[in-house]
Amino acid sequence: MTDLKPADALKQHWTEALPRTWKPFAQLSRLDRPIGWQLLLLPCLMGIAVARTGYGFYWEDARFALAFLLGAIAMRGAGCTYNDILDRDIDAKVERTRLRPLPSGAVSLKHAWAWLIAQCLVGLIALLMLPTMAQIVSLIAIPLVALYPLMKRITWWPQAWLGIVFSWGALVGGAASSYQTGVVPLEAFALYAGCIAWTIGYDTIYALQDREDDALIGVRSTARLFAGQWRTWTTVFYVAALVLWTAAAAAGGAGPIVATALALIGALLIWPMLASVDDKRPETALAAFKHNAIIGAAVLLGFALEPIWRTLRPMLGV
Repeated sequence: MTDLKPADALKQHWTEALPRTWKPFAQLSRLDRPIGWQLLLLPCLMGIAVARTGYGFYWEDARFALAFLLGAIAMRGAGCTYNDILDRDIDAKVERTRLRPLPSGAVSLKHAWAWLIAQCLVGLIALLMLPTMAQIVSLIAIPLVALYPLMKRITWWPQAWLGIVFSWGALVGGAASSYQTGVVPLEAFALYAGCIAWTIGYDTIYALQDREDDALIGVRSTARLFAGQWRTWTTVFYVAALVLWTAAAAAGGAGPIVATALALIGALLIWPMLASVDDKRPETALAAFKHNAIIGAAVLLGFALEPIWRTLRPMLGV
């Protein structure tokens, strides 16, 4: 079997050390592109941090974080596998995706379905590590996730639908941290809305790579919808994300330090990233998209500052 590698995969990654027959399954799960599970994980961890504002972190949060890490990797892989099963004919017509395992023939359709089920079972283990309330919130998202691959065929806003499902962890994180009350805290919904806006922004940038191919085969995206105004609209969504994240922090009782941190993130991380994109050079769009893992990690740290201080303060005798 020829060792085929998608054009957008990392050139060097630990998956290169896998046996040749295993590599296509790692590629189906995008294990060689960790940015996906990182962006899926970050809203979950943000949900914990925002819910712990005013209280500090607890030891059980480590278990929740581990469950979210395991679940993010497994379910992102399952989602990508499901997406590739449905999109195998479209992927064969797009330059960036034609070497993916299914359109290239490296993995059969039967084996892809089996791999999808295996990853879902790992996701089930992660689900069972969470409180009941968080489990219920997680399961509500399943039909939304299942519909996502169809959105690019019926709406110009598949990025918005991705935001709905990819940001769901903000609600699950809030539910996990607030399981004793049995309700998802209000600040988690503001956080969720901010993450949706963020996702629309970064996935629009990602979709800039495929605008020409998407136009030829009739696939819709916000990158095509916004056309020459993509930078303006994307900026609007990033600003909306910052505003909503600030509202989430305020609803949780955080002081001005979080608002200040978010403003600095906008000025020092988001704006330079947007300015770096040249839509005629796909590699700049891909680099900017990946930069969102740093942006998300910075936002998470901003949310975590107050609960970290409350956690450490008794230890420091302050």
